[in-house]
Amino acid sequence: MSERTPQRILLCDDDDTFRRRLKRSLSQLGLEVFEAANANEALEAQGDYKPDSAVVDLRMPGQSGLWLVRELRQRDPQLAVVVLTGFGSISTALEAVRAGAINYLTKPVSAECVLDSFSPDRVVAQSAMQMPSLAEVEAEYVQRVLSECDGNVTQSAKILGVHRRSLQRKLRS
Repeated sequence: MSERTPQRILLCDDDDTFRRRLKRSLSQLGLEVFEAANANEALEAQGDYKPDSAVVDLRMPGQSGLWLVRELRQRDPQLAVVVLTGFGSISTALEAVRAGAINYLTKPVSAECVLDSFSPDRVVAQSAMQMPSLAEVEAEYVQRVLSECDGNVTQSAKILGVHRRSLQRKLRS
């Protein structure tokens, strides 16, 4: 991966306040920023403004951020995409990278951190971070299954292969 300093960034996030604040901060760093509140707006902005980089929220109403990453990269394979999320997990980070993202950041995040995330040095620094404990990985997996089951503990317990009451106790702790 070569060094990339973004000049024209497409910023797609459904949180208006966060998006506007991040746009203002990135603009103060000398970047040209184009806003989008959802995947459809982002695809329109990509066609209209031809950004060289994109910052995409993972969870948005309508099409997901992962879908958007694939679409953006299909339209412009050279586009550098960083995924932002308030719901960070190892599995979603891997999905984002598989979809074509060059980095994955959890909110809240500063404009400097976003800008740094386009640098290969930043990717190396993140990969050198301490590995999560087995308990953290297990808790993350349980939460992901619970989320996929829309909070249904009984269904989640069946998928996890544990008794419903055992799962309830684990969730309380």
